[in-house]
Amino acid sequence: MSTSFATCDLCDAHKNDTTGAFRVLPPVFRDFGGVQKFSGPVVTVKCFEDNSLVKAAVDRSGIIETPLGHLPGVLVVDGGASLRRALLGGNLGAAAAKNGWAGVVIDGCVRDVTELAACKVGIRALASMPWPTEKRQQGQEGVAVQVQGVWIYPGDWLYADEDGIVVMPQAGRARA
Repeated sequence: MSTSFATCDLCDAHKNDTTGAFRVLPPVFRDFGGVQKFSGPVVTVKCFEDNSLVKAAVDRSGIIETPLGHLPGVLVVDGGASLRRALLGGNLGAAAAKNGWAGVVIDGCVRDVTELAACKVGIRALASMPWPTEKRQQGQEGVAVQVQGVWIYPGDWLYADEDGIVVMPQAGRARA
């Protein structure tokens, strides 16, 4: 997806939206990836202190078929806001970049911060935590998730830049 957007412009264009379709995530996410600005259709994973499904997602192609064509997707991980285990590290960040993901947004932690910064993919998370997860093969894919109190659905469009993260039901742009 093009990086010719600004979340501030999107917010200005949708400031009178009363439907709840346009959503803004709270400003609690830190930037860990090598790409600051990213967007694309959302793929979801819900897991708690088990990154088995996160690994499975980033190990496959991040290119999503959309009405606008084949575009890099954004993996949104509802990690239950856990600060006790890292759901993504250097190896998985490298896999996400290699497999064409535009970005990964994690309501939880990451590790291997220096390695993630070298990955050509957007990565946002709450914090860094060196402790790895358990591998229990638990969680859900392709379900509605709640990230910091904001509902995000598979197929939504996520836009992230230096000012924040916004989500809407379809590809958007600022209206004149």
